[in-house]
Amino acid sequence: MQYKTIDYQVQDLILTLSLNRPEQMNSFTVDMANELIHAFNRASDDDDVSVIVVTGNGRAFCAGMDLTREGNVFGLDESKKPTLADMQASDVIPGVSDTGGTVNLSIYDCKKPVIAAINGAAVGVGATMLAAMDIRLASEKAKIGFVFEKIGITPEACSSWFLPRIVGISQALEWVYTGEIFDAKTAKESGFVRSVHAPEELMEAAYTLARSIAKKSQVSITLARQMMLRLSAAETPREAHNVDSLAIFYASQMDGKEGVKSFLEKREPNFSSKSSTDMPDFYPWWD
Repeated sequence: MQYKTIDYQVQDLILTLSLNRPEQMNSFTVDMANELIHAFNRASDDDDVSVIVVTGNGRAFCAGMDLTREGNVFGLDESKKPTLADMQASDVIPGVSDTGGTVNLSIYDCKKPVIAAINGAAVGVGATMLAAMDIRLASEKAKIGFVFEKIGITPEACSSWFLPRIVGISQALEWVYTGEIFDAKTAKESGFVRSVHAPEELMEAAYTLARSIAKKSQVSITLARQMMLRLSAAETPREAHNVDSLAIFYASQMDGKEGVKSFLEKREPNFSSKSSTDMPDFYPWWD
């Protein structure tokens, strides 16, 4: 796919995925959704990518849905009458499935860690998209808002699952009810972002963190990511124990051997396993 709304650049095992409609403040479109899904799926099995940094070109991260589209601005087919049973029977229903949600599900399923570098305004889907990412850093100029109720709609992009897990149910509800746009300081105090940086220092801070992750085993990082995301919502710790046991059993026979050897030899490890080809047979365990 040739991307028109995003930019995909890989260097030193780090993919920089930039929303690229700067003149429109990177407002979200159905085309952008499709390109992001393609990019996250592509990176998932790209051995040259160990970690993903997502940012926006220009002065905004993403100013929400592009509301200038004719007809239903969300790209929905109003001639359809979908039911919950329809949604449960199909992964994606064109004209019905929330495009922000399909993007966030592709982030959720991705094998690679995802770091957000929030360079400016992130509202609507620009905010809910962040909730699916693993670690968030913000510029001092960042403004974030879950503004759906201001235009009479509801939160999307699976944010009712992601957001309360990050900031707690009470804070999530307050942000959604009020549609408040808050600054980077408030985002950090709430735990939504890890750290706040001067605009000129944001990307280097994100890359410093990304480089520390990129040095690790791709297979063990993939396992750790999906274990944390999926097992934190499991009904009992026994489910975590079952997967933990299999994960360390197989990882100890792969890059784990190199990790132990490098520790004893007092050198940096040289991990070689790839998440595209070397995942243990029990992965994905949730299928």
